[in-house]
Order: sequence, then structure tokens, then C-alpha cells
Amino acid sequence: MPGSPPATSARFRLRVVTAFTLLAALLFGAALPGAEPAHAATYVPISGAGSTWSQNALDQWRANVKQYGMTVNYNGTGSSDGRNQFRNGTVDYGVSEIPYGIKDSGVVDSPPSRKYAYMPIVAGGTSFMYNLKIGNKRVTNLRLSGEVIAKIFTGQIKTWNDPAIKADNPALASALPARRVVPVVRSDGSGTTAQFTTWMSKQHSSLWDAYCRRAGRDTPCGATSNYPLVPGSGFVGQSGSNGVSGYVAQGGNVGTITYVEYSYAVYTTGFPVAKVLNSAGYYTEPTAKNVAVALTKARINENSSSPGYLTQILDDVYNDRDARAYPLSSYSYMVIPTALESNFNAQKGKTLGAFAYYFLCQGQQHVDNLGYSPLPINLVQAGLKQVRRIPGVDVEKINIKDCRNPTFSSDGSNTLAKTAPYPPACDKKGAAQCSTGTGGAKTPTNVNGNNNGSGSSGGSSGSAQGATGGGSTGSGGSASGAGGKATGGAAAGTASGGASAGPGATIDPDTGQVIGDNGAAAGGGSGDAFAVPVTTATSIGGGMRTALMVVAGVLLVVVTVGPPLLNRRLKRSTS
Repeated sequence: MPGSPPATSARFRLRVVTAFTLLAALLFGAALPGAEPAHAATYVPISGAGSTWSQNALDQWRANVKQYGMTVNYNGTGSSDGRNQFRNGTVDYGVSEIPYGIKDSGVVDSPPSRKYAYMPIVAGGTSFMYNLKIGNKRVTNLRLSGEVIAKIFTGQIKTWNDPAIKADNPALASALPARRVVPVVRSDGSGTTAQFTTWMSKQHSSLWDAYCRRAGRDTPCGATSNYPLVPGSGFVGQSGSNGVSGYVAQGGNVGTITYVEYSYAVYTTGFPVAKVLNSAGYYTEPTAKNVAVALTKARINENSSSPGYLTQILDDVYNDRDARAYPLSSYSYMVIPTALESNFNAQKGKTLGAFAYYFLCQGQQHVDNLGYSPLPINLVQAGLKQVRRIPGVDVEKINIKDCRNPTFSSDGSNTLAKTAPYPPACDKKGAAQCSTGTGGAKTPTNVNGNNNGSGSSGGSSGSAQGATGGGSTGSGGSASGAGGKATGGAAAGTASGGASAGPGATIDPDTGQVIGDNGAAAGGGSGDAFAVPVTTATSIGGGMRTALMVVAGVLLVVVTVGPPLLNRRLKRSTS
């Protein structure tokens, strides 16, 4: 019958389109259990302000949730401003590294009158990013003790060839320049400053109090969000984490050092950070695993009826005697509303809740690529309970196993902390340090032809030590993190996790690692590689993603090509 083929073709096309839609929904929807926000929801924009310490993670999460129709605005104006704006009701949420109540220069940062709660969002390490060269070669393997750091940021150490810095850096001691040390500090109210000064007030109080007195502050100085400056000290003030890290990263600012979240060295600037001496006598870097180890010692306010519920006490983190621990590890909070206010309605609560569900689970999966450490399971579970207190939230039943957080394990322990490698012997106090670079600058340091042979490839730090006698050793590391091969005949290190003992080698009693003839570890790198950050928009693996794309492509071909072919066949059959 005339007209039948087009009708048949249309019905065929409709059926195929319907089948394609249902199959795509099934495949893409079922692949993300407990990871996506509420289905096909309508969201209104929300805004927040505060921490720059956490901003790189927040900016990645905000970009990722756009695919779900969420607009989450955020201004990294500093933790103090974020707390102020939340208190004044000008933003829907705040982000800070410290809770309300800090006494700063005699003024108490009072809590807001609006109802609120703290929710942990991401962990990380406050690092010491620096710009230092010996001759025209960048130093990437600097080590600093806590006392030296405190003396630098209180003006007691003024040049890079100070004997105390030399003592921390035996391999660089003879070459460190007589260049002025320029501390770069935050000029705005900062949670990073509060974290750093809390550590100084607890660990090096005499140095910190003496500096505060010179700056005209009352003592004991304690923690402060606003770094005091002594006139004529030569310190440089910059606003925000981007400000201090950007200043240090400028080519002409050799000799500068700042305190900043590790992400800004790894992800933003590609600069090195100092390895910091811990209580076990090892110099460590704030990798995701080292932070995870340290935070197992954090004391957390578990009293859910307390205004400070989920806030952290870090004294035991500062003094953790695990050789892997990074001393200045901590986590950041989001300040969330728990009641409707004139400027916060249920529609905003729905968006804020969906965003929080996202970053507490799916968003934690790749934060190590950004220079952070994912929250452990106890803080994720507590955070999910806090989300349910947001008015207007669509409460989701989250199976904690579906969060796919890399710290989670079947027995409830922190997987990152359990699998964190012990530092090589060349990271031990007194040993000639590893040459492997740190932070975002993994190129080994080779000064005066005396490279200790630590291999490096994309951040993997196999630390085999070549013999230093008879000339310099090679610095090439294999992709698996094998150490450099010595030109003097010392054994080359093997891939991360194993070592090959050369003649005369012994075993380090603290780490169990093989020690070469020159007293340095013969292998066993950290394995913490920081590659180009990846988008965390979906938790589907690469293989599954490819398979789904192939299926979708085939179905699209069927939809596009099938009806015309069928139409022509039907026309021929009726002619």
C-alpha cells in the first residue's frame, strides 16, 4: 500500500530510538551506583567562599558536577573571609581549615547566630614550596627540620648556607649559596596560616613567641589567621595560595620559600617542596599516602552534640613516630547551614546536599592527582550524616562500599596508610639525601657532578644509590621507578617495592630496605606518582567507557542508516 513503507520506517526508527535511549540509560545509569546526585533533578545555583588551601579540589568538583545541571560558585577569598561571609549570610556555605572560635590578636572569631555544622571535605599536607638554585641548577631535593622551618619563618635564619640548613642537607652542604632567604607569607586571613602557626605554637613556641613580641603581638602568641610582620624583616606578603605560590614560582624570585597546600606545588606550579623531618628521624613529603599515615593519629571530636563536632586536634599528628608520617597533615571543613534562613531556602539545600554527596564519595577518588589525600572512611561516614542535616536535601541511601574511596578496605582500616611505603635510607637524618625531586619537580638534583643516583620517572622514586667515587652517577630512572645505575659499579636499584643487594650491602633496621655500600638505600621507592590530573566526572573505568562508546556508536549507526535501508527494501518489495 502506498505510504506504508514510510510509516513502517518511522515505527522502526521510533523503536530503535526508544531501545537506544533505554539501553543508554541502563548502561550509564547502572554504572554509577551511589555516585551520581539525584536523578534528573533541577538545581538552583549556590555560592560559597573561603579556603584557598582546598580550592583546587573544590574547583575540580565544581567543574565535574556541571554535567548534572549543578552550578556551584566559589570564591577563594581565604578562610577568615569565608567564615565571615557565612556568619553574615552572604554565602550559602563556607570553607575553612579551622573552626570558629580562634582568638586572633585579642579578638575572638565568634560563631554565627545561624545554625551550622562542620563537614570534612578533603585532607592534605601544608608544604614548604621553595625556589632555590645552585649555580644555574634548580634544587629539588631540599630537606628541612621543624626547628629550621620555624627559624626561617621567624627571621632567625637569613641565608641559605646557614649551618642549620647545611646540617639537614649533607649532599648539598658544600654548595648551598650565601643567598638571602625570603619567606613569603599570607597577607590575608588564612586557614593555612592558622594551621602553620598552630604547629609552630605547639612545637616551637619559644621561637614563635619571640617573633610575635617583635611584631608587637601579645604572647603567648598561639595560632593566628593573620601572619604578623616585623618591619624590616624582609618577609613578603601575598594574598591567597595562588598569590604565595605564584610569587615563589616566578623565575626572578630565587631564594624564596612559602607555606602552602601541597596541591599548589604539584598541580599548579610544578615546583619542589622541602621534605620535613618527622619524629621518627626521617624527612618526608606530603604525598597522599604519607598524609593518610599521619592522620591515623588525628584526634577527632566525636561528640555529635558538640559545636565542634568533627573538628580535629593534631598534636599527635605532629609527633607521630611512624617513619612515613608527614608532620603538617590535616583536613579541611565545609561550614554548612542546618536550618532555613532568609537567604538559604530548601532549593539551595537540595543543590548543596547533592554536591556534598558527590564530593564525599566520587570526588574523593582522584584527589591525590591534585596533591591532596582522600578522606578516611570514618570521616566520610560522619560527613554523610552531616549532609542529611542540610534543609531541603534529597536524602540518599549511600552504601559506603559504593563510594570507591581509595582509603577504604574490607576490614575498615585505611588502605593508603597500610600500603604506604617506608622511606628509603637516604631520607634518614644524617644520611646524604636522596637526589630525587619532590612536589611537582621530579627531576633529580645533581650538584657538582655528585648525583646519588636516585631514579625518578614521573614521581616514582626508586632510590638506588650509585657509587659516588670515580665520577658522577647517572640519574635515569625507569618507568617503574628503578634507581639510577652507578658508573662506579654499584648495584642499580630495582623497581619500587624490591631491592637488589650489592656486595657489602646491609639491611636498614628501621625500614627493612637494602643499604648499598655508600650507606644509601638500594631500592624501594615511594611509588606515589602525580601525573596530569584526570577528570573525576565519572567513576566508569577506561575499558568500560570504551565499551559503552562502541555500543553507543553502533546504535547510532543503526538509528541513522537502518531506516533508509529498510525503506528502500520495502519500496522494492511493493513495486
